[in-house]
This record gives sequence, structure tokens and C-alpha cells, in this order.
Amino acid sequence: MIYIRRIILPILAALLTLLPAACTANSNASSGTSDPEESQESGNASPFSADSAFAFLKRQVDFGPRVPNTAAHRATAEWLEHKLRQYCDTVIVTRFSPLTFDNVRLDARNIFAQINPEASDRTLLLAHWDTRPWADHDDDPALRRTPVEGANDGASGVAVILELARALHASGFKGGVDILFVDAEDWGDEGDDSSWALGAQHFAQHPPLTAYAPKEAILLDMVGGKGATFTREYFSQQSNPALNQRIWQTAAQSGYGDIFTDRVETAVTDDHVPLIQAGIPAVDIIDYRAGEGFAPTWHTTQDNIDNIDIRTLEAVGNVVFKVLTQ
Repeated sequence: MIYIRRIILPILAALLTLLPAACTANSNASSGTSDPEESQESGNASPFSADSAFAFLKRQVDFGPRVPNTAAHRATAEWLEHKLRQYCDTVIVTRFSPLTFDNVRLDARNIFAQINPEASDRTLLLAHWDTRPWADHDDDPALRRTPVEGANDGASGVAVILELARALHASGFKGGVDILFVDAEDWGDEGDDSSWALGAQHFAQHPPLTAYAPKEAILLDMVGGKGATFTREYFSQQSNPALNQRIWQTAAQSGYGDIFTDRVETAVTDDHVPLIQAGIPAVDIIDYRAGEGFAPTWHTTQDNIDNIDIRTLEAVGNVVFKVLTQ
């Protein structure tokens, strides 16, 4: 999924505004379709198609690791912009050039789109689309400099959001939804929390629209893995408990209670934190497993298409679609 997450000491909610934008987990947090890439599932009350989402995921993986400054990264950016122009009313690509912790200047792009831009109440959906340059958590030391394919960590969140955009467009949805694919998220150093989530930081500091202020935001991160477990993330619960409640209640009512476990399990500093710091109430749907941490494929060469479960994509997509439309 995104950038490095580390187990840290318990964090008080009062310190949220002081946190840098790196991905950090705290296990002690307190509880509380004409396109050939798409296919429609039959017998599904929701127009969200898990098959289509999987096809979007596979298309990204087929480009290769989406590491900034590579041909695969540039080709993916063009494809994402093309797909969003099919389903959204407006698309804005923001180019920026962050300097990484190891002094590499990146050619990065945040890709922002709007569905029904005239609607006043807006929900922002976001995911990161870049991948980790190194599989530094791989069991095999010889593979730890290998770029990560990012089937789950990156492609899954993007795929679900693309399919949500297609489904909303096809359904005649009249509400206000914004989409943000953030870049330069996964090129960071475990010793420097501020080196992660560079795209989300840039977006929070330089929004593409003047006085941009969505009502709320939903971040999708590692939402396609086998054996995924989604618990309420601590900072999300502090920032937007009502949205968290809607998501997990909808999941239970939709038959996904085994995947969406209704408890607060951990605090994760992810792409939603810069948004929260900028005044946007945000929730992170992220695979974090009690007693285990992030998915076992995280930042390894095993983060590939073979370790994707279409039912995980289905669960997240159907739940978010219902939250947006009900």
C-alpha cells in the first residue's frame, strides 16, 4: 500500500495537528460498460462491478511498478487521466517536483477530478497511485532493492475509485463527488515521517481549486488483499466518527461484517492526515490486522496480482457506493 508504517507509542488525539504526514501505526489506540476493461456482475443490487475493479487493478499492474521518474509511471498517469475524463465532468492534473529524503527530484502528478461540480455538498475519494521503489520488507534480502508491483498497495484503491466513478456516472448520480489520485506517497524513509505522502501534503497546501472544502473525505488504502481486515482507524474516528459509523454500519448491513470489523484497532498516519490538518474531516479505510499489522505483502515482491481477492474489492466498493448514494 502506501509508505512505511511503524508501530509507535500511544498517540493522544490532541497531538494530531503536530503529526507529520507519514504512515505510522499505533496498535495501542483505544477502541471505540462499453470499455473492454470493464464487465458487469449479474445479480448485484449495486452497479459497482468487482470484475471491472479487478480489470482496472490489473491494467495498472501491467504497466509495471509505478515509481516516479519511470516510463511506467508516466504511462499510468496518462491512462488515469484518460479514464477519469470518461466518467467525470472535470479533470485537473497538478504537476509538482518534490525532493525526496535521498535528494531525488521527482516528476510527480496529483490527478483530481469532479463529478457534478455544481453540487454544493461534496465528498472526496482518494488513493495513492505510485508504488514503492524498493521491496524493503521482503523476506529475501536479495530482493529488497526491487521495485514493488503494488497490486494492493496503490492499485487496489485506485481501481475501486475508478469503478466507483464509472458506476456513479452510469447510474445518473446527482451528488457531488471529487476524486484525487495522489502521487509521490511511497518514496520515504522509515527514519523520517515527513518524507512520506508528498502528494497529499502538496494537495493540502496547494489545492487545485480556490477555497476547496469538501464536506468529508474517504481514503482507500490496501483494499484488495486476501484476508483483509478493516477496522476503524483511530485518527479517522477522532476526525469524523459519524462517517465511520455510516461506513461500518453499511458494511454490516451488506453482509461484509467479517471484513469490516467494528472496533478501533490502530492509529495510522496516512494520506488522510494532511487533509485532517487542513480542516477536511477524513476517514481511512485500510487493511490493518490485529496482532499482525499491515498485510503480509506490504512492501514486498509478493504485492502482486496473485495476492488480490476480488471479494475484498467488492466489499469496499459496494460499501462506499452505498455510503455515497443512500
